[in-house]
This record gives sequence, C-alpha cells and structure tokens, in this order.
Amino acid sequence: MAKTRHYKKVEKNVVASFLKALNRGLTCFINIFVKIFRVCDSKLTIMIVPHSQGKVINFRTNIFSLAFGIILIVGIVSSFVYFKKHDSTISEELSRSMKENRELLASFDELRDENNNVLQTAKRFKSSLSQTLSLLGIDQTKTVAKASTSDSDLNSLFDNQERAFGSTKEANDMHQLTSYLENAIQPIEQLGKMLESQETLFADTPNIWPVKGGIGHISQPFGQTTHPITGNWYIHKGLDISTWRTGDPILATANGQVVTVAYDSGFGNYVIIKHKHGMYTRYCHMNTVYVHKGDFVNQRKVIGTIGNTGISTGPHLHYEVHIGSDVVDPIKYVNVKITK
Repeated sequence: MAKTRHYKKVEKNVVASFLKALNRGLTCFINIFVKIFRVCDSKLTIMIVPHSQGKVINFRTNIFSLAFGIILIVGIVSSFVYFKKHDSTISEELSRSMKENRELLASFDELRDENNNVLQTAKRFKSSLSQTLSLLGIDQTKTVAKASTSDSDLNSLFDNQERAFGSTKEANDMHQLTSYLENAIQPIEQLGKMLESQETLFADTPNIWPVKGGIGHISQPFGQTTHPITGNWYIHKGLDISTWRTGDPILATANGQVVTVAYDSGFGNYVIIKHKHGMYTRYCHMNTVYVHKGDFVNQRKVIGTIGNTGISTGPHLHYEVHIGSDVVDPIKYVNVKITK
C-alpha cells in the first residue's frame, strides 16, 4: 500500500509539472502573439510632401495593412511580368505558326500546279496509248468498258473536274488518275508481250542503219541511174552510204551467218551475210573485214570498216538487201530504226 501511494503521488507531481509547463508555454505564446499584433497594429502616418507649395497629403495606416499592401503590389507586379513574358512566347509561337502556314500554302499551290501538269500529261498519255493500241490491233473494248463502269476513265476525270472544289478536287483528280493508270497496266503488258514476241523477228530482219552511230548520208540511191565512171545507164542495186572518210564501223543489220568474204574488182572487199526468211545482205568497198566465212553474227556487230576498194569514187559503203533471188530497195529496211 505504501508503494502504491508513493507511485500515485509521483504521478500527480509529474502531471502537475507538465500542466504547469504547458500553461507557461501557452501564456508565453499568447503574449508573443499579442505583442506582434500590437506591433503590426501600430499606427503609422505617411505624409506626401510636394516640392511645390501644394497641399501635404497624409494618411494613417498600420504595419499590418502596409505589409499586406506591399505583398499585394509585389504579387500584381510579378503576375504582370509573368503574363507579359508568357504573352511574348505566345506571340512568337503565333508568328512562327503564321510563317509555317504561309509556307504550307505556297507548297499547296505548287502541288496543285504539279497536279494539273500530271493531269495534262495523263491526258496525252491516254491519247497516245489509244492510238498505239489501235495501230497494233489490240482490242480496247473490254479495258475501256471496265474503266467506264468503275468510273476510272480519264473522260470521267476531266468531265467531273468542275464538280469538285478545293483540296477535295485535287484528291478526287488523283484518285481517278490512279484508277485509270491501274486499268492501263493490262494493255501496256499486252503491248510489252507483243514487242517481246516480235523482238526475235526484228533481230532476224535487216532493219537498222548499217553504219554505227547512224552517221553518213545516201550518196547514191537504189534504182536506175548513170554510172559515175562509165557514164552508162544501169540499175544501181543497193544504197551508197558515205561518211566522207575511211574507217567508220559497219554493222551487221540482222542476225545471220557470214557466207562470203571475198574481193571483187568492182565491189572491192565485200561480205555477204545470210539471214532467216531467205534474206541476204551484202556490204561492199570495205577497207577492213573483221569476220570470216562461217561466222555467226548478231545484229549490230561490227563486221568491218568503210573503205574505197574496188571501183569507187571515194570512201563509202555499198549496201544491198536480197530476198531470195530478188534485189530489193534497202531504204525500206534501213528506215525501220537507226542504231546509235
């Protein structure tokens, strides 16, 4: 019992000490707060004295109001500076956006011009393709019908141009142009297959200019004429092609086999090549010969050079085309295409 009473007494003393200290601390805090409030509530008189003899302006306030006013002014000034800076940034962004917008408009105008150019080119392409397919006998009915039903023919493209406006018009034009080009793929593929099938025929037929680079001119055509040396009338059985000099390369005008390499008092050095379909070509007055009898040559192979051998008034190539036993005018074949 004695110990219990002792513990209770100590406990009461501790609680009393704590409450006493708390009371003193709270009282001190209240006193400090009151002093601060009294200081802030101290009256101040602010006087504005003009340099002239005008009336002196004065007003009364306290420290609290003055501090609040200063804080308010600083806040307003800070806000003004912040928003001013932010406004400057917005102005710069707006200026940059306007510049980019002008550049985009310029690019759009350029794109629209290019679009018009593409449409005009496509129109010319359509006309040329139709003419080519007609000449080659390729049936365009199915292709045109398919294009018309899908509204992809260029006719509908150009008819509908005035019905669209702005960017929608350009997009519509390009869409229909794409559709037309897709439908043009099939006839172009047919054209390619036809040309591929004819490639061998062209290579086996004498159809190119016999002088490399397409140079030279016809100094004597095929047919009846006066012999430049004897002065007698005779049938000139080939073309005389002159470049005014010796040594220009002579080409084989078609695939074939060399059947003759010889010299003749009239033709000089000459070569005869046998081709398919009963055709032969002869090259005369050559300066040098690069092939031998029995050689197989491809079209455009250099077989020799222009010369002045045999009966000749100057360096030139006498070129003949034979079909079976008949001699034909080579001009009908050298005009097919010129090799460069």
